[in-house]
Amino acid sequence: MSRTRKFLCGLAFMLAVAPAGASTFARVGLDYLVAENGLVVVGEVVGTRSYWNDPGTLILTDVQIAVSEILKGKLADHEITVTIPGGTVGDDTVAVIGGAELLPGNAYVLFLEKGDLPGVSGVRVVRDLSQGVFEIRMNKGGLRAVSQANRLELVADALGKAVPPGGAQGLGFQELRQSVRDLVARGARKEVK
Repeated sequence: MSRTRKFLCGLAFMLAVAPAGASTFARVGLDYLVAENGLVVVGEVVGTRSYWNDPGTLILTDVQIAVSEILKGKLADHEITVTIPGGTVGDDTVAVIGGAELLPGNAYVLFLEKGDLPGVSGVRVVRDLSQGVFEIRMNKGGLRAVSQANRLELVADALGKAVPPGGAQGLGFQELRQSVRDLVARGARKEVK
């Protein structure tokens, strides 16, 4: 199978199995992200490894995260692996439009769930693609958490909002942390270990 065909097959399958909101890029709020994901962490990417999945239809990347804080859920270890679609193996690169981008040395707030990707089962995934990733950035006012979904044109939600939580400026990091904790305390549903 040609490299281009492998990419197209993998991408088509990925879009078929992605949650409806993620595949159409409908805007989701923090309440949704907290309720629908069993694990919310703050952490830094310490390494990545890209590889072809077993069927050879899609490149996946395992991302090692050094977790500094757990905002929802429980972990036995403070280093976890998150698997995302896309990456580079040799001369082949697969990019998933709207997908999470996790780069070594950068810190993030991640909304994670156990899930399946083509060729792997029961791994930690960013099920809401770029909407489940907030980059932690320093600016003159302090730490900010900025959604990667700012790179996309989102479809408005039921309330008519079409920008990710915090918009282009993001949310204050402490504000995001407290909002997640408050939503968890009010009874966000899923919890995964």
